[in-house]
Amino acid sequence: MKHIKHILILALTITVLSCGAYSFTGADTGDAKTYQVNYFQNNAVLIEPGLERDFTNALADLIQNQTNLSLVSSNGDLVYEGEITEYRISPTTATANNTAAQNRLTIGVNVRFFNKKKEDEDFEKKFSFYYDYTGSSQLVGSIKTTAFEDIFERITQDIFNASLANW
Repeated sequence: MKHIKHILILALTITVLSCGAYSFTGADTGDAKTYQVNYFQNNAVLIEPGLERDFTNALADLIQNQTNLSLVSSNGDLVYEGEITEYRISPTTATANNTAAQNRLTIGVNVRFFNKKKEDEDFEKKFSFYYDYTGSSQLVGSIKTTAFEDIFERITQDIFNASLANW
């Protein structure tokens, strides 16, 4: 009985130690210990105040929540930078009265990713996503908040997947 207990403890220890580098998000941070997210300037034709701050924070938060990397303001092992290139509201469907039945908010960003530990993984890519809302609504208050949350969630996850999940 004592031997079985020792074998179970040994098996459990090996299992825990072998899974130490595994990430449930699929992130491969390699030897990186730190990351930095530089401020994303808003270069879109239509400017939404605070959008660049909110997006920058959303990206930093997602990486913080899905990895064990430490956020730094300079000299990060992984560096994310870029700009917001698109902020557009357009009608997607019309009513019989030639008014918008549904509108679409599209946000696009250009991202440059630098991995100082594995420079062959550096890239520059564009990411975008959209949020549809009824044409009779204004993009203010809770509708705008929900739209930004949905769009940021998708874009930041796509950036994460491209840079750390190798998707």
